[in-house]
Amino acid sequence: MEEKVYTTPLGDIHYWVQWKGKDAQTLVFLPGLTADHRLFDKQIEYFANKANLFVWDAPGHASSYPFSLRFSMDDEARWLMAILRENGFSNFVLVGQSLGGYIGQVFAQLFPGALQGFVVIDSAPLQRCYITKAELWLLKRMEPVYRYLPWQWLLKQGTKGVATTEYGRKLMRSMMLVYDGDQPRYAALSGHGFRMLAEAIETNRPYSLTCPVLLICGTKDQAGSCKRYAKAWHKNTGFPLVWIEKAGHNSNTDAPAQVNACIERLMDSARKNT
Repeated sequence: MEEKVYTTPLGDIHYWVQWKGKDAQTLVFLPGLTADHRLFDKQIEYFANKANLFVWDAPGHASSYPFSLRFSMDDEARWLMAILRENGFSNFVLVGQSLGGYIGQVFAQLFPGALQGFVVIDSAPLQRCYITKAELWLLKRMEPVYRYLPWQWLLKQGTKGVATTEYGRKLMRSMMLVYDGDQPRYAALSGHGFRMLAEAIETNRPYSLTCPVLLICGTKDQAGSCKRYAKAWHKNTGFPLVWIEKAGHNSNTDAPAQVNACIERLMDSARKNT
């Protein structure tokens, strides 16, 4: 993978790409909040010779820092499209985990018809009807929680709480250690991510998806109400839902082979749909 940099008025975005050809499908990997490009190491390894690849450290995350936290999900989606176009990518199959799944929905809203397929990993719908008033209120007030809780407790819960396997937990711990010694940065980044999510929901957009969609959720996902959202999203839309047994919120790290197979099937469906 080749590392590149895209400059915005608020900071530089670091991303990694692999080019297979202009007619190849492009897998766009979007990690979740406080995770970085390493979240998809097992997917990058598996698809290295099968597709064009893109993954980033989202704005404010890991190497994409310093970055002013004055952006919205709309901004992220527009920067993402600018980067993809700059690199000549097309035929996008977007794979978004957690917050990456929300950004993917905003991308689909802003660029209708751009997505060939969409794989949603341990994330939830952005439509206002799915979330309660209490949940929305809480999303806007998370920064103080992350600022004042003991860092060692956050580190422990942040690793054990999102993954069930040794590999998944070690990986999440290494990604969290990027912020070791700078808890205010971690708290500000987390708080901003949750506020962006609340603001995107409050726009009350349709966030309709017209491409092939696959929902993936770990049966041991303990992050918020992800499992409840996944069930409701599947029921209301008919989007296929795959449960990953014994996997946590980062199910692509707990069961990479199964998740990779799911992504590959969605890629086949997307190809046939075009």
